[in-house]
Amino acid sequence: MPRNFKLYLPAVASLREPKVMVRAALGFLLVANLVAAAFAFHLVGASPESLSQQFAVALTETQTAKARLTRTRVLTGNIGKGKDEGEKFLSSYMTSRRYTFSTIIGEMNDASKASGMKMLDATIAPLEPIEGSEDLDMMTISVSFEGGFNELVKLVNLLDRSKRFLILESLTVTPRPKGDVLAVNVRLNTFVKEDRDGTS
Repeated sequence: MPRNFKLYLPAVASLREPKVMVRAALGFLLVANLVAAAFAFHLVGASPESLSQQFAVALTETQTAKARLTRTRVLTGNIGKGKDEGEKFLSSYMTSRRYTFSTIIGEMNDASKASGMKMLDATIAPLEPIEGSEDLDMMTISVSFEGGFNELVKLVNLLDRSKRFLILESLTVTPRPKGDVLAVNVRLNTFVKEDRDGTS
């Protein structure tokens, strides 16, 4: 048996009735109150405490980053300063390979004359590369002298004050049969640097 359904739609005139308008206004106010309550109770967005914590964390991270940047700048400055001082040290105290033999032997000659010791002979061993360095080698020099004790003391002082970076590896002293003359053998180490153009 078929049933008849009627769809009931309120007439436009009934929307203007005070009862309907009051209900619509109350519904609108209810929705507005719910939205205001959501904002008031921080259901939407962050609470002031949460924002305060986020600000504190961001401030701490900023201060840490600034401190790290300051440390990095100091380290960079120290590295640059160390590099400059290293270059200055190398240019002042290391002998260029091209002029090594004449420079060191000339300095030994000058020291022997200034001290009063007689320089007999000098031998230079083959250069030994220094591990970890691409442009430095170690050179070993053996020099024989002859003279008195006071002259020997002067010689050692002069070598100690040398403009070159000299390391006294060994000093052998043997008395001669004649008088107070001593036979002295000095073994020194020094460092040789490659020339800028790479020539030997």
